[in-house]
Amino acid sequence: MKIVILDGYTENPGDLSWAEIEKYGELTVYDRTSLTDESQVIERIGDAELVFTNKTPISAKVIDACPNMKFIGVLATGYNVVDYNHAGEKGIPVCNVPAYGTASVSQFAIALLLEVCHHIGHHSDSVHKGGWENSKDWCYWDYPLIELAGKTLGIIGFGRIGQRTGAVASALGMKVLACDKHRSEEGTKIAEYVELDTLLKSSDVIALHCPLFPDTEKMINKDTIGKMKDGVIIINNSRGQLVNEQDLADALNCGKVAGAGLDVLSTEPVRGDNPLLTAKNCIITPHISWAPAESRQRIMDCSAENLKAFLEGHPRNVVNA
Repeated sequence: MKIVILDGYTENPGDLSWAEIEKYGELTVYDRTSLTDESQVIERIGDAELVFTNKTPISAKVIDACPNMKFIGVLATGYNVVDYNHAGEKGIPVCNVPAYGTASVSQFAIALLLEVCHHIGHHSDSVHKGGWENSKDWCYWDYPLIELAGKTLGIIGFGRIGQRTGAVASALGMKVLACDKHRSEEGTKIAEYVELDTLLKSSDVIALHCPLFPDTEKMINKDTIGKMKDGVIIINNSRGQLVNEQDLADALNCGKVAGAGLDVLSTEPVRGDNPLLTAKNCIITPHISWAPAESRQRIMDCSAENLKAFLEGHPRNVVNA
């Protein structure tokens, strides 16, 4: 059987192996495929039966133009790049990779928070540029330094990643609040569950770890920001569309929000006119929370298992069953 990977570079820039997938068929790996040119996607899939994508869209048009396609694997948890409903109508299972990034994404959320609190990268750059060597003082800092112990972290979305983030924050001496429709016994060991308004009003730091749904889209906006403490810190490495970016930029520029650490934006790659690029005290990284080699290896392993299960007649991690 023919296997095509449309955009393999992000998952595997050369430090991993495709061997576990390759053993199930004739494998062709493209490092990158156009995100907008459907004709290129169709051409590259061709008569392949088994297709993997990370961020390359597989639309209804692509599905209809590739009648041999029998399986679509997503090299990620999010699967909105595939028209999974249309695939389901065609009898094509779409299989994703759930829960691979719990450790890495929660670790990155804390890293963003610590960077907002200490601006370590900025101060390191300053030292390397001679700032300390030429300083009149024994030491210096260009931003207020923030101690987290005793402060309150509010986490919106308290699944695996949210709970891991909360556990680390608790170890730093923070009080943890959580808002989630589904409350768990494990969650109660880490945080106090509260309603959203209580979390907004009570938190010194707010971290987003919730999925993107119609009722969570742009949930961080001028109205919800208005309910927050003055000088709140906002962390988002979940989905960029959870934030009204102009409203957050305005709140950063006027000081209502003291700082933001963001690994995701509403449009990715970022557009040059995004207001957060010029907002005060806003740290932005290029959607890399998920990207440690250990995390990507879990994607590789799970994807190979998804393919194996499909070929054996019992597909797993199917999002359009």
